[in-house]
This record gives sequence, C-alpha cells and structure tokens, in this order.
Amino acid sequence: MKTDWHPVLGAELAKPYWAELQTFVAAERDQHPVHPPAAEVFAALHLTPRAATKVVILGQDPYHGAEQAHGLAFSVRPGVALPPSLRNIFRELQDDLGIPPPRSGSLEPWARQGVLLLNTTLTVRGGAAASHQGRGWETFTDEVIKAVDAKAERVVFVLWGASARRKRALVDQGRHVVLESAHPSPLSASNGFFGSRPFSRANAALVEAGREPVDWRL
Repeated sequence: MKTDWHPVLGAELAKPYWAELQTFVAAERDQHPVHPPAAEVFAALHLTPRAATKVVILGQDPYHGAEQAHGLAFSVRPGVALPPSLRNIFRELQDDLGIPPPRSGSLEPWARQGVLLLNTTLTVRGGAAASHQGRGWETFTDEVIKAVDAKAERVVFVLWGASARRKRALVDQGRHVVLESAHPSPLSASNGFFGSRPFSRANAALVEAGREPVDWRL
C-alpha cells in the first residue's frame, strides 16, 4: 500500500484484527481458490489515490467465479464474460448517458479518473459468496470510507443495495453527496436501480462543487 493511503490507513496494519484477518486469508489460500489473486487485493487503492478520489462506488464481495475478480468492485478483466450485475450497470450507463455498452468489463479507466471501486470485503473463497465476510475486512474498509469522508472537497458516494446503503452513516452529507439505489443484481435491478441515473447525477454533483466530472466512457 505504498500510496497516499498509507499515512491514513497504516495504523490498521498494527491492530490485532489485521493479523487475525491475514492469518485467516492465508489459510484459505492454502486450502481453496481465493479471489482476487493476492497481488490484486488492494488494486482499488493502488489505482485510485486518496487525493484523486472524487467518486466512491461501493460493492460487497469480490466476484467468486474463476478469473473474474481483480480488485476493483464490479469490474472484470478484459476478455472475461460480463457478470449479470455489470451488464445491468452498462445498461443503466446507456440509458443515463447514451454510452453504448463496452465490449470489455474492465472498469480500470474509471479507477484512474478518481472513481474508487471499493468492495467492503476484499477477498472471497472461490464459488462461495460471503465466505470472507465478518472476518475483519469490513473494519478496514470502513476506515477507507472514513478516510475519504475526511477529505475537504466534495466526494460522491454511490451506494447500491442494502449492504452498501448501511455505510451512509459513515459519510458527512453536509460536505459530500450520497446517491442510493437498489443493487444492479438481476434480483433487484428492476426495483430502483434502473432509472436511478447515478452517472449523470454524480457528474452534476461534482460540477456543482467545481470538480471535474468523470468521463464514464470505457
């Protein structure tokens, strides 16, 4: 984590929960496939410095299918088939801004523009959704959210689904903007995700605060 996140998050690495968490994840990797690969667990923090963060899109678990997760919430590597949630995100992107669905599911261009694609749990056992929840990752990622909330300039927090929406309590809505809706999963997308226009609304909030909007094209 040799980025500008280290000064604000480095103390977490000395806490007891962190050692327990890393022991758990190491044991899981010894016995099962674990996603994403170890080198990509903190990809979101490496690609999106704290100083550059202007939008946070909050996920829950990494994808638990083989070759899908690579450390950015909702994103998959180029060439990997689009998961259903990501297909729905691209559908809403087209409906909102008229941007045709891209062929690649990699959201890295967003990350490089200051969109922090953060999962609340940073690892998962292959084929076992929620298998690494409640082990300590949430304590760490809450600190990431708090570190973004502490920024003086406006940040837009995009919270999709009940798990993400619970994190709004960590955000000072006097300084920042929170956009909430249903999750883009096929199970819930029709209950408020479609038509929520998160991309245009995020950009409007940034422009209102004198910040550069995100180019959502991929």
